[in-house]
Amino acid sequence: QVQLVESGGGLVQPGGSLRLSCAASGRIAGIYDMGWYRQVPGKERDLVATITWRGMPNYTDSVKDRFTISRDNAKRLMYLQMNSLNAEDTAVYYCTAKINVGGVIRDYWGQGTQVAVSS
Repeated sequence: QVQLVESGGGLVQPGGSLRLSCAASGRIAGIYDMGWYRQVPGKERDLVATITWRGMPNYTDSVKDRFTISRDNAKRLMYLQMNSLNAEDTAVYYCTAKINVGGVIRDYWGQGTQVAVSS
């Protein structure tokens, strides 16, 4: 069974920083593209950033120059360093990954971690 588990969320003041982590575990043959999404109540889940297996990042415009996505393939970890946070960044953040399990490749999702930006 494959699991993605996020951690690192919490309450932070405007202008502050947080670092989210996503750990993959289970009978994994390979992990390909990974990414972070976020969702606020009543709205759709939106893309924040993605990263390829080789480490090529892509960001949505609203987080460019503030957020940095990275991964450690050997440890099956992905990170999201979030700087200069503002109230609009408040959301539940989800990690996702395209994972090969027994020759079948599909998308997996974590349970989410809450990020709240407030003074």
